[in-house]
Amino acid sequence: QVQLVESGGGLVQPGGSLRLSCAASGSTFSMYTMGWYRQAPGKQRELVAVITHGGSTNYADSVKGRFSISRDRAKNTVVLQMNSLKPEDTAVYYCAAGPSTTVLVSTGGDYWGQGTQVTVSS
Repeated sequence: QVQLVESGGGLVQPGGSLRLSCAASGSTFSMYTMGWYRQAPGKQRELVAVITHGGSTNYADSVKGRFSISRDRAKNTVVLQMNSLKPEDTAVYYCAAGPSTTVLVSTGGDYWGQGTQVTVSS
């Protein structure tokens, strides 16, 4: 069992940065592939970044070069650093854990956080 709690959302101006954190509990956290999803009103959920238990990363084209995902095994956290934010990045961001990138892409995570709101607006 893994419990996930996101933090770090808020209001930021276009071009600004935010750092989202996902704190995980559970002894098996290090074995999971972790992902950050987002969902804007009226839009489908989008997987924006993934990091495997081995540290390999993948990003959606919409955030490549602007977002960076990392994990701290000692602290059981996954961080999404978001730079050069745009109004279209506005969404609720969710952290999720799953057995592989394939599963996160196809069906979503086995465990989910409650989400944190990110609003990019002037």
